[in-house]
Amino acid sequence: MMTEIVMNDTNTNPVRKIIHVDMDAFYASVEQRDNPELRGKPLAVGGSAARGVVAAASYEARAFGVHSAMPSITAKRKCPDLIFVPPRFDVYRAVSQQIREIFAEYTSMIEPLSLDEAYLDVTQNHKGMEIATEIALEIRTKIKQVTGLNASAGISYNKFLAKMASDLNKPNGQAVITPKNGPAFVETLPVKKFHGVGPATAERMHKLGIETGLDLKSKSLAFLQEHFGKAGPYFYGIARGIDKRQVKPDRIRKSIGAEDTFAEDIDDLELATAELRPLAQKVWRYCETGGFSAKTVTVKIKYSDFTQATRSRTSSLPVADGGAVLETASALLATVHPFARPIRLLGITLSSLTNEEADDGRSQPQLDLGI
Repeated sequence: MMTEIVMNDTNTNPVRKIIHVDMDAFYASVEQRDNPELRGKPLAVGGSAARGVVAAASYEARAFGVHSAMPSITAKRKCPDLIFVPPRFDVYRAVSQQIREIFAEYTSMIEPLSLDEAYLDVTQNHKGMEIATEIALEIRTKIKQVTGLNASAGISYNKFLAKMASDLNKPNGQAVITPKNGPAFVETLPVKKFHGVGPATAERMHKLGIETGLDLKSKSLAFLQEHFGKAGPYFYGIARGIDKRQVKPDRIRKSIGAEDTFAEDIDDLELATAELRPLAQKVWRYCETGGFSAKTVTVKIKYSDFTQATRSRTSSLPVADGGAVLETASALLATVHPFARPIRLLGITLSSLTNEEADDGRSQPQLDLGI
């Protein structure tokens, strides 16, 4: 059972019990579950065309260096036997909902990060269980029983360390970082592996002589604020194993969006407008499913040189249906024609959302369709 940790010189806070649950190669694992012929084979979820992008890779594919967000052509070069399958987001969402229902058996303090991962605060839990590692094991076992999929988990006294712990024994494992060993764990960790430190930030830290958590810990708060701005206090804290962020189950859903990258650039308005139709249908379908309405329609245009533009329109009344979404998006696209350059990507986002089913004051997490 966890004890307490001194968070600063004057205040002592009870230790929280945070679990980070992360599904193992989620999209790819769902495809392998549903198609036995794909099991044990290198698999990528995504488009195989020249401009396709890997949305997820199985562990067999990861062994070749294939990973999410990698261009499909690069992935195929790394793994010539790579099998591409198109994403089925409706299936992934349905499985994700099954997993959320399992979480809800233990706590209402659930903060989804995406379809395949979430933070749970089980300090106080519905089953009165004292040991967070036992809760994590039960949850992972139930996920396997219900969905047939493996999940990994990290358990710690804050979100940062729970996230880091969930990567330690992947796949299909779990790890705990206690208050006693948390600060020492951070000191030995390369900063490039810190959650929240991307490649660009890691490179900036490298130039400042910061390679490990211990190096980061040696820098003053003023130094970190000078070089990293608002992120400075966060880096100062996590270097000491401190992260006071709360698990927030009521994050406000800000938008619903979908986009598509074309096999060939488009410079014709009629062709580009036709590409808006499936995007409009997709975002409206999610509005209908979730009981949402939206007042703002935004069109995203990315040109062949990767520059981009957006055009938005907000109405006093919510858009009525998918046809209205398409009509508004088409009108917005027409405002940038003639196009400055051929278009490689179009996207539609609906925002200023309201949810009739959530008018009791409960807000909804943001939905990223990942499309």
